[in-house]
Amino acid sequence: MTNRVLLNNVDHGDLRVLTGHGARFGDDINQVLVLPTEFEDVQREYPMFFRKDANGAYQTIALLGLDRDENLFLDDGGWRARYVPAVQQRGPFSIALQGDRSADSAQPELMIHVDLDHPRISRTEGEAVFLPAGGNAPYLQGVVGLLGAIYDGLEIAPSMFAAFDDLALIEPVAVEIKLDDERSYDLPDLYTISQERLVGLDAADLLRLHRSGLLRAAQWVVSSMGNLRTLIDLKNRRLTAV
Repeated sequence: MTNRVLLNNVDHGDLRVLTGHGARFGDDINQVLVLPTEFEDVQREYPMFFRKDANGAYQTIALLGLDRDENLFLDDGGWRARYVPAVQQRGPFSIALQGDRSADSAQPELMIHVDLDHPRISRTEGEAVFLPAGGNAPYLQGVVGLLGAIYDGLEIAPSMFAAFDDLALIEPVAVEIKLDDERSYDLPDLYTISQERLVGLDAADLLRLHRSGLLRAAQWVVSSMGNLRTLIDLKNRRLTAV
């Protein structure tokens, strides 16, 4: 259950947020939604794949583990990676539009909401959300930038997938991981960028993809596949430690 309300410095002047990472904060997940605005950071740490949501639309996920509720980057000391995906960084905060996007008058305003029942919420410890005088604390300023990047990523994603689909760059991928004679994993319903089709694009399509800024996004998805080896190493290390 959530208790999401509009954030304001009157009702929430003493609000604090616990910023660590752990299972109690909902970080014990084996995959997480990632957005085009963070592909460059994500591809350095995690393998990225596409999958289809309940409506059949593509979305991008970073693979964090092989078993259910397993985040191989998470241990008792926190999240062991140089970058934590934005959806997990945002904690109890989310954004919503106030106003009609189709209206001709004013542009809709992005409003920040906070889930007061989120396990990161505290009144006694953690990062302050507001300054004593009522202004945004540095932590909240960072959250505002993060939520803006999430919003931009959600706006970009549909056109990105449409461009990839139009060029037939998206293909299903069979991810089969064999750890030993007794333990193996088959990860179903995943898609990726076809490296063969990407390098085979003609000059006009390649230029169009480059000018749209999506050529780099496609290349980052391809390059992220190298992180599967890291994931396997982390899994073997965890099995050995048990």
